[in-house]
Amino acid sequence: MNETTAPLPADDSRAKRNVLILVLAQAFLGAQMPLIFTIGGLAGQSLASNLCFATLPISLIVLGSMISATPLSAIMQRYGRRVGFFVGTTGGALGGAIGAYGLYLNSFPVFLLGSFMTGIYMSAQGFYRFAASDTASDEFRPKAISYVMAGGLLSAIIGPQLVKMTSDSMVVPFLGAYLTVIAINVIGSLLFLFIDIPKPEAPHEDAPKGRSRWELITTPRIAVAVICAMVAYALMNLVMTSTPLAVVGCGFEQNDAANVVTAHVLAMFAPSFFTGHLIARFGVEKIVGLGILILAGAGAVALQGVELENFFIALILLGLGWNFGFIGATTMLTTAHTVEERGRMQGMNDLIVFGGVTVASLASGGLMNCSGGDAVTGWTSVNIAMAPFLMLAGGALIWLVLRPEDA
Repeated sequence: MNETTAPLPADDSRAKRNVLILVLAQAFLGAQMPLIFTIGGLAGQSLASNLCFATLPISLIVLGSMISATPLSAIMQRYGRRVGFFVGTTGGALGGAIGAYGLYLNSFPVFLLGSFMTGIYMSAQGFYRFAASDTASDEFRPKAISYVMAGGLLSAIIGPQLVKMTSDSMVVPFLGAYLTVIAINVIGSLLFLFIDIPKPEAPHEDAPKGRSRWELITTPRIAVAVICAMVAYALMNLVMTSTPLAVVGCGFEQNDAANVVTAHVLAMFAPSFFTGHLIARFGVEKIVGLGILILAGAGAVALQGVELENFFIALILLGLGWNFGFIGATTMLTTAHTVEERGRMQGMNDLIVFGGVTVASLASGGLMNCSGGDAVTGWTSVNIAMAPFLMLAGGALIWLVLRPEDA
């Protein structure tokens, strides 16, 4: 149960044990994210005086994640993954408690503070994928990352079902859901008592320091990996944040919105059982490129109409595109930096990625509620906004592939 600095086994037995723990964490603790993302915009809409700010709670979650990414990475680099993950669940529990109190008071500012604290958990969850690679061999690494992401398959089922069970369970709407978030974090944090990832050794004065942040981010392979990860995650968030508002705004029920989100999150994580194998067989660049194409397909389907089947198909494609794009970009990044550079690079990566996601979630509410006179116009604006960023990621990836190997 103790993190050690012992040599890593060559047979990946330690890595497989850690992957199991991280899969369980992704499944159980991760359930709070689809839960909150399903009801956060609806709760914000009920509390905000201006509907343009309905998705601000989601934006604050992502902002909290962005701001805490670098400190969390530094904590993990110095004290180990376990301590960082405990910090994450503490933030998640506090976020749920403060969010519940904001709903009880009918206070939008207090609710937003709770959302910001929830971002600490979201940031820590983002490091599960990196932790999976810490003890894995080069061959097992893409599979380890993929399996951990696959743990989200269960969270995709659990989270929206909890919405149906708890959102109207108390007089104050959504209060029961936020109380459930507290329990998830308290119980789920016990999993990390069993994780076995070595603490990074304190560097000696003569130890290699690795590249600076500027040298890292200007390395072509790293830069493209970060761009593709940011675009995949930001566009997924842009569309998913608006989806419950769009579904309900187009005349469907809240349970319909929960079902669409369920289908989306299932599509996000179900491919993870084989994404690592696809990367190993076809190469990471091809899988990232496929993800970008599928994201474009999601936008195209969404623009065809606002029937319930359009929402389902578009959000399923959105999840698939995110999976290939984000897991592929993560794998690309983990093979482009050294152990000495891990802390600064992974923290910088998530700072940039979640910075983009923060902007996307802020834009989502404005595009959805304030770019036209109805939900259909807003939904159209959200999906059209994907185009320039898809071109950015696609162009960067093509440049990397066509770039001479000796450049």
